[in-house]
Amino acid sequence: MDNESEIPDPDSQFALMDRMYRHQRFFYDLTRKYYLLGRDRLIAEMKIEPGDRVLELGCGTARNLIVLAKKHPESHFYGLDASAEMLRTAQKKIDAAGLSNITLRTALADEFSFDGTFGLDDRFDNCFFSYAVSIIPPWRESIRNAIENLKPEGKLHIVDFFDQNDLPAWFRTLLQGWLEKFHVRYPEELIPFLETMRDEGSIEFRVDPLYRRYALIVEVTKAQIQ
Repeated sequence: MDNESEIPDPDSQFALMDRMYRHQRFFYDLTRKYYLLGRDRLIAEMKIEPGDRVLELGCGTARNLIVLAKKHPESHFYGLDASAEMLRTAQKKIDAAGLSNITLRTALADEFSFDGTFGLDDRFDNCFFSYAVSIIPPWRESIRNAIENLKPEGKLHIVDFFDQNDLPAWFRTLLQGWLEKFHVRYPEELIPFLETMRDEGSIEFRVDPLYRRYALIVEVTKAQIQ
């Protein structure tokens, strides 16, 4: 992981994320496992071949990357996050696991590039967001950028909160009110946005609701020719 020599703007997205996760990073994984549902299903369903390059956008403490890197030792995994604080914890966990096939960078999901950020000579085979779209303000730009950094016919996966419409109204109201306190919100425009991209001819996609629409998994396939 690269260390930044310049002090970030205190109002920048990087500084905001560092303030949010400076302390949370120490207990993040312990608390999130009870309500970030569907992550392990996504990991199990991702089709990864030896030699593939796989990127997680908003990788946090690298929990998902470590699972994947152990499962697919002949592939290489990359993670980016706006919080350098989270990536400090991530790197310690990666080192403790003895893994050499994970590379981390501090970057924004809507601004990174496979070559400029990671120094790669080709795009990624797979990218994924795990409960990150719902906390990224420029989520549309981030999704478009992720797809731009995929190879033709590459896959973008999203697991995140859904609309909870099949859950009891009282529980839905309580859950969504609690999430709002942490600036977490399912973007209701997500599926219409993907439909627009599909109509443009740039992608195909499918949506799998989980747990009475508590969460969803989206698989996006980049068009072969654009």
